[in-house]
Amino acid sequence: MNQLMNPETMIPVGDVELCMQTFGHTRDPAILLIHGAAASMIWWEDELCERLATRGRFVIRYDQRDTGRSTNDPAGHPAYDMNNLAEDAIGILDALGVERAHIVGRSMSGGTALILAVDHPDRVETVTFMATTPGDPDLPPPTPEFMAAFEEEAPGPDDRDAWIDYTVRVIRTFWGDSPFFDEKQVRALATLDATRTRDLASTNNHFAIETPGPRGGGYDDVVAPALVVHGDIDPVFPLPHALALRDSLPSAELLVLEQTGHELPSERWDEFVAALVSHTARSAR
Repeated sequence: MNQLMNPETMIPVGDVELCMQTFGHTRDPAILLIHGAAASMIWWEDELCERLATRGRFVIRYDQRDTGRSTNDPAGHPAYDMNNLAEDAIGILDALGVERAHIVGRSMSGGTALILAVDHPDRVETVTFMATTPGDPDLPPPTPEFMAAFEEEAPGPDDRDAWIDYTVRVIRTFWGDSPFFDEKQVRALATLDATRTRDLASTNNHFAIETPGPRGGGYDDVVAPALVVHGDIDPVFPLPHALALRDSLPSAELLVLEQTGHELPSERWDEFVAALVSHTARSAR
């Protein structure tokens, strides 16, 4: 195992059990990476986490409920909402003894990051909203090609190979017209995901949860320094979503990644890592 990569650990958080993994040294500033709907922590790739750790960051990634090795609810019946997911994130920090962290919320988990920044500002050093949206209904919808991918019925969880093929096809649409799609890499991650997930049938539960906003306000109540990261050809949330999100925050920097869809290609890791390291050198205090 790479010396920067620590073993996966199962920890109790309230009435659930979450799988988490860290990279780097606890003495360094902590970055908590929260992936989007149905995505386990492995979609924050090992090498990406190692690059951040090499730059002096204590990187934390974890399987949210209904992904990877963490607790799952019956398929189609999630007994939690986004506030519970935010509480899970706080539980991860508590388990590691991290008082304040730099929060990165990706896609759906931009909502979780917002809840953390507004309702738990004492735990948030900075916040990064990645490939996400402020939720304004007047913003452009996803592309027809992306929407068509979800018209295909997902295979049953017992057909592992079919599930992997389906996952690769769906994720391909998240890349949009990006030239950086690497089917071999995506298939390897999908295969690993299928191997380590408790219940493949529950992985879509995130799409069925309630997504209430913060109890204490909205985007204009975020006091932590904010960074918005977005692909210029994102087929899920087209670029105007990022511009609107930046404008809705009291103060935010914007990083637009060229030739990038909803996913983060390895060809853009250097740019992303540099921006995140610079951003997380700031402080909310």
